[in-house]
Amino acid sequence: MDRYWVGEDAVASGLPVHMWFWRTGVMAISRLSASLPNFTTMFCPMLENQRFYSNFARRQHRCVVVRCRFFMALLHFLVSPDQAQLLAMLVQILGAERCIEVGVYTGYSSLAVALVLPESGFLVACERDAKSLEVAKKYYELAGVSHKVSVRHGLASDTLHSLILNGETCSYDFAFVDAEKRMNEEYFELLLQLVRVGGVIVIDNVLWHGKVADPMVNDMKTISIRNFNRRLMGDDRISTSMVPIGDGILICRKR
Repeated sequence: MDRYWVGEDAVASGLPVHMWFWRTGVMAISRLSASLPNFTTMFCPMLENQRFYSNFARRQHRCVVVRCRFFMALLHFLVSPDQAQLLAMLVQILGAERCIEVGVYTGYSSLAVALVLPESGFLVACERDAKSLEVAKKYYELAGVSHKVSVRHGLASDTLHSLILNGETCSYDFAFVDAEKRMNEEYFELLLQLVRVGGVIVIDNVLWHGKVADPMVNDMKTISIRNFNRRLMGDDRISTSMVPIGDGILICRKR
């Protein structure tokens, strides 16, 4: 330890050197946060979300998005902030008015989409878990976008089939899938019927924490995602781009 100078107070404290560094760092951060009111904003990922929504309609929308993200952040079931921003940007680039989301959970990604839809636009939000939907609906209301979101409780495949039977094929601009991974292929085929030519389907978790690229990982879910990715890359009905943000998203444009 003679090679490292840590100061006399470290020796006097009687603490192990690594613990002294930790304590000193915490004390320094506390002093800095007291002197800089915006220090928390600089380092808190939840508050960083406000930046992604700085161009949206009202300040309260940004606050709602941050609260929605924070509510379930520790469970890791939400899309990342950069994914949510990209989804919103794709909707805006497309000029989308009719959208579908398969797998709403607590509404973070669907809120990002609904906030950028025009007043005449709407989002069909499919979710099988009633408790998650109640949370999502609360945030839709807080953000003032409830009138844009048509919540469908039940199996997404049933909802998509009903839309097709209702004559809504080729009438949607954008779809996002973040649900049961082994159902991706069925969801994709149904959405391909519903999305117009030039429309976009986005699938989440296509990298699956890197497992799809690891030949030693062969559980059923990983194999399903791996085969799904391979099939879509060779599908002549779409053009694709795999984007390595979050857990990986696959952007498919219908030809």
